[in-house]
Amino acid sequence: MDHQIKTVGIIGAGQMGNGIAHVASVAGFDIRLHDIAEDRINAALATIDGNMARQVAKGAIADADRRTAMSRIVSAPKLEDLGPCDLVIEAATESEEVKRKIFTAVCPHLRPDAILASNTSSISITRLAAATDRPEHFIGIHFMNPVPLMQLVELIRGIATDDGTFERAKDFVASLHKTASVSEDFPAFIVNRILLPMINEAVYTLYEGVGSVEAIDTAMRLGANHPMGPLQLADFIGLDTCLSVMQVLHDGLADSKYRPCPLLVKYVEAGWLGRKTKRGFYDYRGEKPIPTR
Repeated sequence: MDHQIKTVGIIGAGQMGNGIAHVASVAGFDIRLHDIAEDRINAALATIDGNMARQVAKGAIADADRRTAMSRIVSAPKLEDLGPCDLVIEAATESEEVKRKIFTAVCPHLRPDAILASNTSSISITRLAAATDRPEHFIGIHFMNPVPLMQLVELIRGIATDDGTFERAKDFVASLHKTASVSEDFPAFIVNRILLPMINEAVYTLYEGVGSVEAIDTAMRLGANHPMGPLQLADFIGLDTCLSVMQVLHDGLADSKYRPCPLLVKYVEAGWLGRKTKRGFYDYRGEKPIPTR
């Protein structure tokens, strides 16, 4: 029953979805890219083409490979277009309600042996699997952002995920030349369980006036040798995403050490979500980013 994964469906053509489509098409998979709005799929295709062109310029891939990879990605405006897929990865917004709705809608169109995966960074795989008709063929495949550059993929089995599904997902990750790290199905898995409380603590450090944005980021860049400071990283991830992961940790583990910083909540309420809205802990509207406090 377990035949090879050849065609991969991706639900959500945002930053994560287009990154997954990019690496999987370069690795030789046929991609069907779905989003609720067709213009989002077209925008994603343009982004992927631009990112691949940068790889060509750097000598990472040949231009012929870029053209072949782009030809493997097709637009799938309707969920039924994902019918022929061997693996479908959901990369929608980090909301359990949104994800469950997607799974309920897509399942009737999939082959019984198709694997369904979520790129969630924090939500219970067991709980999401329960919203599908195939909990044993459901798994968490969590890519890091930006997908083409980041080496790690977290693999998370739900309580019902069978061995065949796990092995096929592991082979899929290996074929993308990425490294899999296997995590138990606990809130926020491994990377975000460690990373997000660090970011939240940096926001508390700012909130309590221990240091300015610049002082905190410089301290962690030069003092802990981090490639970017935690507040700069928060802006890159999106402050709304940071907050939702902290809420998942706080709700799921009921430990006060995961309480989201009130200042993080305030920034999200203001709509200052980081780079994507041009304002977060830094203001990105000018020539170079300026700290907002």
